[in-house]
Amino acid sequence: MEAKTDRRTGRRVLAWLGGIAGVVVVGVAGLGGWVAWSLNASLPQLEGTATIPGLSGPVTVERDENGVPTLTGPDRVSLMYGLGFLHAQERYFQMDLMRRSAAGELSSLFGPLAAKFDTPRRVHRFRDRAHAAVERSSPEQRAMLAAYTAGVNAGLDGLKAAPFEYALLRQHPQPWSLEDTLLVVDAMYFDLQSSDGWDERRLELAMDQLGPLMANFLYPKGTELDAPLDGSTLPEPPMPASYTPAIKMGQAVPRQDGAPDNEAMIRGSNNWAVSGALTGTGAAMVANDMHLGLRTPNTWYRARMVVKPAGSDTPTLDLVGVTLPGNPLLVVGSNRHVAWGYTDAYVDTGDVVILEPVDGDPDRYKTPDGPKTLEKHRQVLCPAPTCPSITIEDSDWGPVIGTDAQGHKLAYRWVAHDVGAEVMTAGAALEQAGSVEEAVAIAHRLPIPNENMMVVDTKGNLAWTVVGLVPRRFGHDGTLPTSWADGKAGWNGYLSPAEVPVIANPQNGRLWTANTRVVGGDALAKLGFGDYALGSRAGQIRDDLLAKDTFTEKDLLAIQLDDRAPMLDFWQRLMLQALGERASDQALANLVAPVESWGGRAAIPSVGYRLVRTFRSALVDRLYQAYTAPLAGPAGDHANDLISHQAEGPARRLLTARPAGLVPPGYKSWDALIDAALKDVRERIAQNGGDIAHFTWGDRNRLAIRHPISNIQPLLSPYLDPPGEPVAGDLYQPRVTAPSFGASERLVVSPGHEDTGLFHMPTGQSGHPRSPYYNKGHEDWVQGRATPLLPGATRWRMTLEPAKGALTP
Repeated sequence: MEAKTDRRTGRRVLAWLGGIAGVVVVGVAGLGGWVAWSLNASLPQLEGTATIPGLSGPVTVERDENGVPTLTGPDRVSLMYGLGFLHAQERYFQMDLMRRSAAGELSSLFGPLAAKFDTPRRVHRFRDRAHAAVERSSPEQRAMLAAYTAGVNAGLDGLKAAPFEYALLRQHPQPWSLEDTLLVVDAMYFDLQSSDGWDERRLELAMDQLGPLMANFLYPKGTELDAPLDGSTLPEPPMPASYTPAIKMGQAVPRQDGAPDNEAMIRGSNNWAVSGALTGTGAAMVANDMHLGLRTPNTWYRARMVVKPAGSDTPTLDLVGVTLPGNPLLVVGSNRHVAWGYTDAYVDTGDVVILEPVDGDPDRYKTPDGPKTLEKHRQVLCPAPTCPSITIEDSDWGPVIGTDAQGHKLAYRWVAHDVGAEVMTAGAALEQAGSVEEAVAIAHRLPIPNENMMVVDTKGNLAWTVVGLVPRRFGHDGTLPTSWADGKAGWNGYLSPAEVPVIANPQNGRLWTANTRVVGGDALAKLGFGDYALGSRAGQIRDDLLAKDTFTEKDLLAIQLDDRAPMLDFWQRLMLQALGERASDQALANLVAPVESWGGRAAIPSVGYRLVRTFRSALVDRLYQAYTAPLAGPAGDHANDLISHQAEGPARRLLTARPAGLVPPGYKSWDALIDAALKDVRERIAQNGGDIAHFTWGDRNRLAIRHPISNIQPLLSPYLDPPGEPVAGDLYQPRVTAPSFGASERLVVSPGHEDTGLFHMPTGQSGHPRSPYYNKGHEDWVQGRATPLLPGATRWRMTLEPAKGALTP
């Protein structure tokens, strides 16, 4: 579900906030009594009645002991109002950060030091685009936006004090607007897709500096680990005979901070489904865990939403799953007829367009309709006198995002620029789908960040398709920056629903995705290559599914918790071979036993797993550091994004063949490279205290989940953050877990059988540390317990009552 830079943005933003706002928190340290009062006064209302204008009928809110609400109201729009009320009272600071990050407006909250973050986002002018989308929205879309917005502002106004984060920052929350709900969707585009076409620019840079043969070898489109649903394969790029970069290389290989653990956190997810023929009920079943940066509070807000028309005891709609604070729609879950889940599709949703200047004038560019002049928009990033202003340049194809090696300006054509309020009506329609067929048809007009949708129904059907807008390209395949000046290349709108690939009811009754290539051939040509994830997770899920003939919810949860590491078998064998060849080195000899008995799992007590994993990371990192060194300077801010998601393939091939012409620059031989990697392992052991018995995977894979405020002021961490306990799992198997990254939820459900559905998520429902359910349920996620999807017994009950007044669109 992450520009490659943007996919790491969550971690970078939190680190950046520490540099900005620590002074602010220290500045209010003397206001402890006022902050304490504010902390208590900003708690959400859990019981009683709130009388609010605009509701068409009463909405009851029943929370269980984990704070999971069941909202019951007369119609879906009233529930949007009610959910907005809850989102604001529980998560307003989170919502505020999302809308500001999408619009490039964090400087208005944190001051001029946020300008570096805001500038590349402000370039896309999503605030203006969202405002325009609201202006052209249909009455139905506007009514939904208005209901949710009114609910949010009523919830915010209903607090006795602003959310505690604002007290610490000495700021006041600004009201929610209709366009803010669309900006929250835009924020997810930044998190899940490239906003600057780095993949295309990186490949072009590699071709220029390393030559096409080496570039295609280091950045392949797939590997032998691919596990597409259609069984297709891709041709393996040839291995070059020698390394001949365009610039002369020295002997020293620069090392990046953090090596040898320079791993790309692939924003993505797992999902899979089994048909009704493989369950005990006849209904199909879906599992979904979405991988994102982990923080307090969680990205998602759990909810059950029940529509009961006035005078009726029979629900006409019953939704359960997760919502995204800032938006009133169900993201993933079930409506008792259909259930669905998402993984980031990694299809190619943006293109870098080379702007050809007219007569050497950089402000004029060629188009098929003749010369045009760049539109310029000057914007001040925040009200502070010292806040910088920027000039945004817009072309017919999108904003200018930089220049190429020849000095040509580059524009970025991105599907996110065309998203409007249709997300509201299409999302609401999906909530009411009655079958897989209906859900798939709706998905093709739902303009959210492109996802692999896995959908099942009560009749036993299952299907995979891609949700979101998919460009219809002509004249190019989108893998390299291209000029569109002569009209021979570009986009011809978006794929029609009939053109989007669908796989439904396969003969074996099983479907799976994990951010990898799903199809080949013509279907793949339509979707394009958006830097797919390595196929190890998908292949392991496929094999787990094929190993059983029938499934329960707990069986699918067991796959989500599978921490075996077959991908690392190659590296364990290689490490044992290397240690055997260096048997005279006593320090290395001490590593043999734990590597031999490593267990093949990312288990907390495993020393061998951590040794093998560190060895693998060191080798892959050193290989790419050496070969891509000529790219580091021109890559600029992307200098740490030069390792391919498919690096496993080239690395295995190189270390198996060890061609003399490809000895990495800076090393005298392949043995010297392996010596350096083993030295990295020994240095890591020394940094860990020197005792190999304590060099466990759990010690390395210890949770570091932070609230934004504790990241600003670490002294508050004990009060805001969950414990930093060790966790099983890693990045390349189904149980994806890293210190601040991993499964943001785990869901297993069969529609019509929600009572046996399973769910847990890290950190819990509330964003408020004084809440009685703050971080409640977190330990269930850590331990992988099979806890219920449906809310439990009512612990707190409140009612939102209509009052005189109407919603103002």
